[in-house]
Amino acid sequence: MKRTGLFLALLLAACSGGTKQADKPQPPQDLEKAAIERGLIRNPADSDIAGLYARDTDRICIVPDEQLGYRIGAFVDYGDRITCSGSGRASRVGESLHVELGEDGSCSFDAKYDGDKIAFPGALPDGCNRYCARRASYAGLEVVRLSESAAEASAMRDANGRRLCGGG
Repeated sequence: MKRTGLFLALLLAACSGGTKQADKPQPPQDLEKAAIERGLIRNPADSDIAGLYARDTDRICIVPDEQLGYRIGAFVDYGDRITCSGSGRASRVGESLHVELGEDGSCSFDAKYDGDKIAFPGALPDGCNRYCARRASYAGLEVVRLSESAAEASAMRDANGRRLCGGG
């Protein structure tokens, strides 16, 4: 019994240590912030959105444009002519990428951008359906950056050979 009491007294003395809580470095608020601080992932605030993004046969191109800010093109291919293909403009505010496909604004939405990945929302305006054939959809499209090259991005073509981010 005496040994147990002595052990507990020593344990309490060791735990009380002399350092104050304020003297210890505070851990980062979340894992993403910690990963950015250690250079494990790209800080979205420090990266330009221009480039070529892809996953399997799905592609997004983004290139700078003096008048529009950025041009964007998105192509989804499920095979058997079940595709989506459209282009328009994009702008970025923080981790949000505002996308407007077409001229009339009927396919306008905010996507998530984390510096290396673009994720379209799971529900999109009905106006986005006109860019898709049959059962295809842009809903839930998620792609990762392949290249930061505007030249590569502007060369991206859809299944019909149309350049979605380039001139003609």
